[in-house]
Amino acid sequence: MTSRVVVLGAGHAGVEAAASLRKAGFDGAVTLVGEEDALPYQRPPLSKDYLAGTQDSPLPLRGEGFYAGQDVELRTGERVTAIDRTARRLILRDGPPIGYDHLILALGARPRPLPFVDPGLDGVRYLRTVHDSDELRGRLAPGAQVVVIGGGFLGLEFASVAAARGAAVTVVEVAPALMGRSVSAPVADAFARLHRDAGIELLLGESVTRVRSAGGRAVAVETASGRDIPADLVMVSIGAAPNTELARAAGLAVGDGILVDAWLRTSDPAISAIGDCARWRVDGGTRRLESVQNATDQARCVTARIAGAGRSYAAVPWFWSDQGVGKLRMVGVPGASDTAVVRGRPESLCFSVFHFEEDRLTWVESVGAPGDHRAARRLLEAGAGLSPAEAADLETDLKALARSRTEAVHR
Repeated sequence: MTSRVVVLGAGHAGVEAAASLRKAGFDGAVTLVGEEDALPYQRPPLSKDYLAGTQDSPLPLRGEGFYAGQDVELRTGERVTAIDRTARRLILRDGPPIGYDHLILALGARPRPLPFVDPGLDGVRYLRTVHDSDELRGRLAPGAQVVVIGGGFLGLEFASVAAARGAAVTVVEVAPALMGRSVSAPVADAFARLHRDAGIELLLGESVTRVRSAGGRAVAVETASGRDIPADLVMVSIGAAPNTELARAAGLAVGDGILVDAWLRTSDPAISAIGDCARWRVDGGTRRLESVQNATDQARCVTARIAGAGRSYAAVPWFWSDQGVGKLRMVGVPGASDTAVVRGRPESLCFSVFHFEEDRLTWVESVGAPGDHRAARRLLEAGAGLSPAEAADLETDLKALARSRTEAVHR
């Protein structure tokens, strides 16, 4: 019988797990353990409104009174050094162990470091925590020379804010297109135009070979083609690595993430893993996603199982990214498609790309077209049909079509 659940990690996944346990009717003890010494907060604004200075403080995931009101023991500033699976307890750096009947690992991920740069070099920064965002914001002055290494979502969100604050920004991306592993060519091209129009220099198909320093701080970035780019600040955004060290040391199955089954159970049935750190089995393979929605849905799935309503994880993922005046929304899992239909006008930053495999809708990208995104979500979540011809026809009322077809599925 599960009478005490401990959630390790106080980000989006961990806080949602603690909250969802109570919503699901779990009446045992719930403890939420976080390493940062702060009330758990939202991370997306760290590269957007908070970084830009239009938001004064990080938005809490729940108000301060929520945890006591829900009888959730919140322990912040706690460093866990080991998981003792035999005794079912967490070993802390300071203080007595914390026992559990079931442990939920919501350990998140951390920025991948630039391998040839001293991690202590002044002027080279990463973005994950509110402290990181504070440090970056303090260096974004008009005229500052900023180099962003990595043209993915986070790097481009940061670049947009930096340019808006008057910095001279250069983005260096090793792939031939922005966000190349995650978006289609029409979307990548539209955002490249957007960023160039904002005064951001894009170096695509270019790799960084060295961050040059003087007096203990970064002063320039050198590229494989011989470019030497002056830099007051270098922001590195080359992907994230799941935090798996505690799980690996405890003998749990680990790959690029903590390996879990379709019910998000690890190789130890008393331990689950959710969010950015988890890689789960699906469609004959495994998948790991880094998004707020995925963290939230996985938390709800695990807590429903603990509370007695077991079900496998089958949510349709969705994601968004704000970059300057462009807002990208995606639903479904990006991947290969044999048909891609563009609906709308990419040059207007109001269009969608519908992807199909054998005429079956698989994923959708929407730029400045929230109605398309909402309709696509309804269709994909319900498993309802949409043809390439219907997606391409601007006379098709996607909202009405999605409503009628999802209602038909649920009859």
